[in-house]
Amino acid sequence: MNKKFDLYIGVDVSKRLLDIAFHPNNKILQIPNITKDIKKFINKISKSNTVLVTMEATGGYERTLAYELHKANINVCIVNPRQIRDFARATGILAKTDKIDAKVIALFANKMELEPNYVFNEIQQEISDNNSRREQLLHMLVQEKNRLDKATPKQRKSINAVIKCLKKQLIAIDKEQEKIIKESEELTEKKEILESVTGIGTVTANIILSELPELGEIGRRQITSLAGLAPHCRDSGTFKGKRTIWGGRARVRTALYMATLCAIKHNQVIKAFYKKLCLAGKPKMTALVACMRKLLIIINAMVHKREKWGDNAIKFSNINKLENKTALGF
Repeated sequence: MNKKFDLYIGVDVSKRLLDIAFHPNNKILQIPNITKDIKKFINKISKSNTVLVTMEATGGYERTLAYELHKANINVCIVNPRQIRDFARATGILAKTDKIDAKVIALFANKMELEPNYVFNEIQQEISDNNSRREQLLHMLVQEKNRLDKATPKQRKSINAVIKCLKKQLIAIDKEQEKIIKESEELTEKKEILESVTGIGTVTANIILSELPELGEIGRRQITSLAGLAPHCRDSGTFKGKRTIWGGRARVRTALYMATLCAIKHNQVIKAFYKKLCLAGKPKMTALVACMRKLLIIINAMVHKREKWGDNAIKFSNINKLENKTALGF
């Protein structure tokens, strides 16, 4: 079978070093994970137009390499580390070092015929970074509040000072997020559409915009899979296991969970769907997850059609039709 790329490059990314493996020539290279050395590496491989560089998502350490490759018009693919580990086990590679991992990544890209999936968008990256920082601040705020009960009077004074500071930082980052979104016509329009749905507020809308840029651009199956809300089968022979959800983008799922809790009380469409499932004997959590999935399908269609909830509530209320591929023209 003819491969789309002549050269597959796997990169194992760490904070300080990049271990690079070339397939099929089996060369190994190690360079510092800094811009200067990355640019030298790019100059060496930029002569070929049929290169795919694949790396794992490492929580941010891969960002500089991916960005510089993107600027040089070199194909980049970022994959889930669990996929690489499962592939290594399936091929009998149990040893784990940085060099071996780089070889496995290159081999995985070749055998699975991966496609480029990294596209840098400066605004999208900025609001995603802000959302990450907001989560960190919230986590620290909860930690400090939990310490108040067991603190001495002197300690409480220190803790309250930190809490006050964290709250100020949260307000500042929310204002910054709003400013960035308002400066983008596309994001502003999407946010207005999202906020028109009963149950979705400003914070939820901002999280969805920052963590799910594909909203409105792909179909219902793909969007629910990205959010980790697609049910997966657990069947074998005559055994029929429970459908479960897993994987996907946890931040989006958390935001939708909170929005759905509000929607099943105040949004007539989601409320009716939730009651229908409960009356059919579904466990409450199963019904809630189904409502989360339904809410996501609805807002995905709304953003695609550029229609707000308002006058279109009747159209969206026909829940069963949303399961049809041609529903809402999407």
